[in-house]
Amino acid sequence: AVFPKNIDLRGGGWKYLYSTLVGSAIAKIVGANVAHNSKFDNTVTMWVFEEMVDGRKLTEIINTDHENVKYLPGHKLPPNVLAVPELVDAAKEADILVFVIPHQFIGRVCDTMKGKIKINALGMSLIKGVDEGPDGLKLISDVIQEKLGIAMSVLMGANIANEVADEKFCETTIGCKDKEHGALLKELMQTSNFRVTVVEESDVVEICGALKNIVAVGAGFCDGLGFGDNTKAAVIRLGLMEMIAFARIFCTAGPVSSATFLESCGVADLITTCYGGRNRKVAEAFAKTGKSIEELEKEMLNGQKLQGPATAAEVHVILKSKNMLDKFPLFNAVYQICYQGHPVAEFIKCLQNHPEHM
Repeated sequence: AVFPKNIDLRGGGWKYLYSTLVGSAIAKIVGANVAHNSKFDNTVTMWVFEEMVDGRKLTEIINTDHENVKYLPGHKLPPNVLAVPELVDAAKEADILVFVIPHQFIGRVCDTMKGKIKINALGMSLIKGVDEGPDGLKLISDVIQEKLGIAMSVLMGANIANEVADEKFCETTIGCKDKEHGALLKELMQTSNFRVTVVEESDVVEICGALKNIVAVGAGFCDGLGFGDNTKAAVIRLGLMEMIAFARIFCTAGPVSSATFLESCGVADLITTCYGGRNRKVAEAFAKTGKSIEELEKEMLNGQKLQGPATAAEVHVILKSKNMLDKFPLFNAVYQICYQGHPVAEFIKCLQNHPEHM
């Protein structure tokens, strides 16, 4: 097959999206890779929400100084990364679309792009979350595929954006059902310090990326309540059990292999997020201060969005509709504490009373 060359990075979004951090880190990788590979066009267009920083437009700063000073300061972007303020302008000529925005906004983004992109474009989602469909669970990649009619893959892994931008070694997982597309996307993404593995269970890869944020909120509660590493280890183990059980119930593409959970998208991403991610950080402050998630988001995240509580709410609706809440006590406890006023001090009870087998 002949693959067209243009690459498009979802670098920004609606005003308060966190994607400018993650998108810029990924743009740094892709920009460097395509600059030395004749298979790809040299220019990477990155959609960035236009805002003023120190009296200058953010797109102007990125395109002149080659740095996203708002969300990824101190890291130079390759000069072939072009910041574009209009979504359609960034996407219309692209042949590979990389989506990096909070999952709550994907519907609006796709509606804006619909009918204005190439019909044979390839899509890859880095979005960590799930949606509600008529049968319960709906994956974000499925939402994009249905709205835009393009083939979709996903990328998930233990990839904290600042460490990726610092070029510290890490691994990631691409879930792609088409081996030829998977090989192309690996070539686009892999560097000596960003090791890519491709697996076919794209639905499991995506579910891991969404659910680990719920578990990380629980880990943050433990930190805020003053519990130690033993307790956090229990949260990680029991959370992983719930992730595997959830995937086995809701993944309909075929049998779920335990091996996928041993990839970077699974246990590695879970551990990293429970020790270093924003979900853990904000949840710790939630337990210590008593402030709401919304307040802490504004105070601590510089315009980035938190995914764990929102995903817990969506998973709660799905599990409730299937009468399965009692089978997922950790997921349910995170929802109850974040949204229903349940005392955070009682989170430990969901661990003490967790079923031995799932």
